[in-house]
Amino acid sequence: MSSTPTAQLSDLGVSIWLDDLSRDRITSGGLAALITERDVVGVTTNPTIFAAALATGTTYDAQVRELAAAGVDVTRAVFEITTDDVAAASDIFSSVYGATGGQDGRVSIEVEPGLAHDAAGTIAQAQQLWKKVGRPNAMIKIPATFEGLEAITETIAAGISVNVTLIFSLERHRAVIDAYLTGLEKAHAAGIDLSTIHSVASFFVSRVDTEIDKRLVEIGTPEALALKSKAGIANARLAYEVFEQAFATERAAALLAAGANAQRPLWASTGVKDPSLPDTLYVTELAVGRTVNTMPEKTLQATFDHGVIAGDAVTGSYDEARDVLAALDALGISYDEVTALLEKEGVEKFIVSWNELLDTVSAALEAAR
Repeated sequence: MSSTPTAQLSDLGVSIWLDDLSRDRITSGGLAALITERDVVGVTTNPTIFAAALATGTTYDAQVRELAAAGVDVTRAVFEITTDDVAAASDIFSSVYGATGGQDGRVSIEVEPGLAHDAAGTIAQAQQLWKKVGRPNAMIKIPATFEGLEAITETIAAGISVNVTLIFSLERHRAVIDAYLTGLEKAHAAGIDLSTIHSVASFFVSRVDTEIDKRLVEIGTPEALALKSKAGIANARLAYEVFEQAFATERAAALLAAGANAQRPLWASTGVKDPSLPDTLYVTELAVGRTVNTMPEKTLQATFDHGVIAGDAVTGSYDEARDVLAALDALGISYDEVTALLEKEGVEKFIVSWNELLDTVSAALEAAR
């Protein structure tokens, strides 16, 4: 048996991706150390992560001065800074990318959140980001809004690997898989090598518990309180069942036979928000092969330190998971209403972070001029 919990996760078929990136991590060697010391095989980013990175430290100062001297506007400056970070991180993970046949060693960068309901704008920016980063192990993050589905299909059809983000409901997860398969079919018809296209479906976990637990506390009955902190895991486990079913169809089998890759589920929002819960809850309870778990560093370190990996925690749990969702429905908690709200709030939160990022870079450019 492997000696550490993170190694045990890797042996089980869970790819550990870090949910954080900064230039300091890149230049200090800290990111490279996580590959060898914590079994990290990828990185995800989002506007919140970049806003935090740009707001502290001095590692961006030289580039900001260069951009200010060149007279670029703030949107272009953010584009240059973030794509440079992703390209540099992609280089650090290039050996992992090669060793895993392109499955891991991935670094994700997100389209502007303001484009979440603009399919054409998302498609155009996905292509710009892909070209600018210029690394085969990059992934473009596209939100799983209704409009995002078209963008996912067309971006995959162009041969670009996609990390689909902000998935909360099983229905939308099915639609995301369909969008991916449609994109693969279009790519295949265009003569693109399907083996070069990869995708993950980022299914959010802790945010579901945060919203539903609030409603359970308001109800306040023993039956309601007994369901606290169970919805997120139940929902994610059923998302894995959706994945298994979708990629066992004749349609998917034909694409896989032609060289395509399955779109792995990625567990996102895995940092525990409720301090009364185990800090590794959304890692240990969702451990199963053919998945990615993208962890904030705090969750990664907790898992390495004291995570208990007891094998596959997902397959075989589907009936129990369905019972949890049925019990919530019986209490009057609408699954559809909660997941729609979380998608709306998810987009809004990233727009706020994007604006914070623009403000931070704008101020830095002004100070450097």
